[in-house]
Amino acid sequence: QVQVVESGGGSVQAGKSLRLSCVGPKYTYGRAAWFRQAPGQEREGVAAISYAGSTTYADSVEGRFTIDRTNAKTTLYLQMDNLFAEDTAMYYCAAAGLVEGRPSLTATDYNIWGRGIQVTVSS
Repeated sequence: QVQVVESGGGSVQAGKSLRLSCVGPKYTYGRAAWFRQAPGQEREGVAAISYAGSTTYADSVEGRFTIDRTNAKTTLYLQMDNLFAEDTAMYYCAAAGLVEGRPSLTATDYNIWGRGIQVTVSS
């Protein structure tokens, strides 16, 4: 079973930035995404990248978050700028290996998941 590990979470004030990372074996992050889940809410996709490098974002983070990965597809990143208190959640990286197609914010399109990392934004 492929294991991936997130890092980079923490507590920051609104308006600040954080960069999340998720490390896995080579070629893990062909199709990949970041999801988040706040207490009492459903898990939602926030940013995704396709095998070809196309990206898509949830409306709530468009223009503030950037998803990226290393060329060897071993590390997935989420750069989060101008954070809002509403961004507070547990963040999960997800991957599907070398799967082609469009970037996807649908959880069922991924079979590799990290354990999650907490991001807390205070207003």
